[in-house]
Amino acid sequence: MNEETLAHFREKLEKMSMELLGEAEKTLNEMTDHTDNYPDPTDRAAAESERSFELRLRDRERKLLAKIQAAMEKIDNGEYGICESCGDDIAIERLEARPVASYCIECKTRQEHQENAKAG
Repeated sequence: MNEETLAHFREKLEKMSMELLGEAEKTLNEMTDHTDNYPDPTDRAAAESERSFELRLRDRERKLLAKIQAAMEKIDNGEYGICESCGDDIAIERLEARPVASYCIECKTRQEHQENAKAG
């Protein structure tokens, strides 16, 4: 992969990271600024459910941030865009759709089929 392409993906990953961190900060501010006092138990339950959902989203985003960091380290190490399973190049189209991809589509499909077979 040439330097221009790597720079494109680094920029894309950095943008994703900044967006996720911005959302996390916004959530933190919303949760610390709230002094909600709901006299109705149904309203209180709905608010707690929304907070719980928001926290689950942020946890998923935290995991995505770790993947983004790993992808940027791969760019630095010259390993970005190489499948961790077979060692082949990951298609540019796949990286455009999912810049944190660490497996080519064939290996990822095989992995998902194996996971589904174990679960089912």
